[in-house]
Amino acid sequence: QVQLVESGGGLVQAGGSLRLSCAASGRTFSGYVMGWFRQAPGKEREFVAAISWSSVSTYYADSVKGRFTISRDNAKNTVYLQMNSLKPEDTANYYCAAALVATVRFMKDIAPPYGYWGQGTQVTVSS
Repeated sequence: QVQLVESGGGLVQAGGSLRLSCAASGRTFSGYVMGWFRQAPGKEREFVAAISWSSVSTYYADSVKGRFTISRDNAKNTVYLQMNSLKPEDTANYYCAAALVATVRFMKDIAPPYGYWGQGTQVTVSS
């Protein structure tokens, strides 16, 4: 059984910060690109950020570039999303995903059932 479990969501004021975590268990994710996506009520799921296995390559959506940072700790099978300068429009359910894709840029185009997905953690940013 493969599990991706997100944590760290919550309620924060605009301009604040949150750090999301995604812990993977059940198998090794050697070689997998890890990514974060989000979905706001009434909107489609959208790509946020991705990171290669070696952490050498990262890729961000334009809407979060310069504010969010993705990182990973392979020894702990965990990926993180540091979110700074949060805005009300960042309010969404945030999901992590793991997939075998050729480059981090390809991560933005994946969707279930391809790869592995967590259940999400809610982030609410108040104005």
